[in-house]
Amino acid sequence: MSVEPKATLSREASARRDAPPHPPSCERPLIDLRNICMAFARPSGAPLPVLADVDLTVHEGEILGLLGRSGSGKSTLLRVAAGLAKPTAGKVVYRGTPLEGPAEGIGMVFQTFALYPWLTVLQNVELGLDALALPIEEARRRATAAIDLIGLDGFESAYPRELSGGMRQRVGFARALVGEPALLLMDEPFSALDVLTAETLRTDFLDLWVERQLATRGVLLVTHNIEEAVLMCDRILVLASNPGRIAAEIAVPLPHPRNRLDAAFRAIVDDLYATLTTRLTESLGPQRRLLGGRMQPLPHAAINRLWGFLKRLASPTFNGEGNLSTIARRLGLSTGELLPLAAALHLLALAELTDGRIKLTATGRVLERAERDERKRLFREHLLRCVPLAGHIRQVLEERASHDAPRERFELELEDHLTRREASETLRTVIAWGRYAEAFEYDDRTRTFKLASPS
Repeated sequence: MSVEPKATLSREASARRDAPPHPPSCERPLIDLRNICMAFARPSGAPLPVLADVDLTVHEGEILGLLGRSGSGKSTLLRVAAGLAKPTAGKVVYRGTPLEGPAEGIGMVFQTFALYPWLTVLQNVELGLDALALPIEEARRRATAAIDLIGLDGFESAYPRELSGGMRQRVGFARALVGEPALLLMDEPFSALDVLTAETLRTDFLDLWVERQLATRGVLLVTHNIEEAVLMCDRILVLASNPGRIAAEIAVPLPHPRNRLDAAFRAIVDDLYATLTTRLTESLGPQRRLLGGRMQPLPHAAINRLWGFLKRLASPTFNGEGNLSTIARRLGLSTGELLPLAAALHLLALAELTDGRIKLTATGRVLERAERDERKRLFREHLLRCVPLAGHIRQVLEERASHDAPRERFELELEDHLTRREASETLRTVIAWGRYAEAFEYDDRTRTFKLASPS
């Protein structure tokens, strides 16, 4: 995205370019979400709460971030703000008017590129103007201007298959911006990109925002990346899980452009890590009380990455402990990659999480140094003792004469207490951990759990 004024979306957008950047105005809310509750139906028909009593306001001139772990309801909340999902309770007010569905003036950028492969770049961007029913010439002019603004001038006739991932996401931005939305909703728009492409696109968007080259007056950004949130946002709302609710609000009073190495920047990052880890560990108590912890959602942490993280943490670089923000920076891990690994070690009692720090337990240190068979034995003991779902599966298999059980048996149990996505991810995790530990086997072809045969 070039910030040079090569094209404009409208005369109003051109006039705004000369205006100085303005701070958020508490007197001019763009959108209010008031006491939002959302619940989905369980297989039994009973409601499964996903959001509970969420209040948030996006003011003119600010980027508001929604930060939370997977399953905290961030994307659901964004769909409610877009008018794409009706809350079970509460109301949404957009520019003083209750929102009853998708509204003019609200644009959305998705996590995936969501482009039509049979349409050119220009045609994909023009789709963002369909609801406005503009004359063909005006629609073409505005689409071309949006493409120029986001740095794809010359690619109007290209098809998505000809573009890189970063260029495809720029088309997604152009399609969202071409209608000159007052409110822009962004659902992890950089997470599907590689690190360098994401950084370039993120910086280019901020340049356009700070230089007032956008018609957009406010942004609601969903992310699970702490540094991205501090880099972009004026305020950050931290969401807790099960059900999703606002656990903390943190202001980011730093001028743009922001330097990741500044002490003030690092302090806010550390504060957010501490808040997220505190909420994570606090949530384990209620989850363990639910059917003995069998219905506890498990972090999606692949076993090979878990061992790699354990070994790096035990290396002389960290000597078994450190601040999560420092570890993430040194290992090149995003928040979404690091927190599931840290949560898994904490859950398995191989490490302790407190106030944004992680420290290997004595067992974690022994396990890292152990030979393969001993490591598997120790891991199996901790898995069956610390992860009640794994112990439950093992017990069911031992009690059955056939020593097998269908996946559906445990799937239905989980879906009665977790969302379908959480249930699926939890089963995928426990299967991987159980296979490695040789606690049980799983046949994906027949979708059947079986008691593991000793090696």
